[in-house]
Amino acid sequence: QTNPAPRPDGEEHFFVKDPWGNTFEVVGAKDWFSTGRPDLTGGVYGTIAGVSDMETSLRFYKEILGYDEVVYDQSDDFADWHGVDGGFGRFRRVLLRHSEKRKGPFSRLLGDTEIELVQSLDRQPKKIFENRLWGDLGYIHLCFDITGMAEMKQFCAERGHPFTVDSSGSFDMGEAAGYFSYIEDPDGTLIEFVETHKIPILKKIGWYLDLRKRRHPEKPLPVWMLKALGMGRVKG
Repeated sequence: QTNPAPRPDGEEHFFVKDPWGNTFEVVGAKDWFSTGRPDLTGGVYGTIAGVSDMETSLRFYKEILGYDEVVYDQSDDFADWHGVDGGFGRFRRVLLRHSEKRKGPFSRLLGDTEIELVQSLDRQPKKIFENRLWGDLGYIHLCFDITGMAEMKQFCAERGHPFTVDSSGSFDMGEAAGYFSYIEDPDGTLIEFVETHKIPILKKIGWYLDLRKRRHPEKPLPVWMLKALGMGRVKG
């Protein structure tokens, strides 16, 4: 969709579309969990989210989700977006990262992330979730793996963003189980929180891990165990 070009911070990136028209941004990263496989890309590193009021959204993503580090904050007609649908025009772009390292059982695997907030300055954008139904093709939500769902529920409510969906405890899905909830950002973008309770390590031998029994839930799982999870991945 676009050729490699520098972002406002000088890092090169480009955009591609999958067979169903969903746009992906490919960026460089330095905090790889594993580099032993010959894959061309790693995992999800972040997202770009459209907003209607930048200052309101900045407070939300900093206070609720911990993205407190501003990498750049620029307004312009950006040439690196000209190959993207709707990429012409003036935008304000703010790239956010988190200054604190993430905690939790999967923090080693998931690594650092970044979120770029975008506000159109010369047109009224449409909401991508307007008139959308659950299961429609395309992106649905932004998901975070967390520990301490009860504390998170109170934290969000006290800051004016109560849970809109709450599984109210562990939801059993057979081979896995977890506690699920949703909040919305100031523009209605869906954000899911998942507290993982049970996962299969090696299904063939019936080895499952109950994360609720860990003494230190914020401590990352050992590398060998995370790699064992990869043995059950779907191979393309």
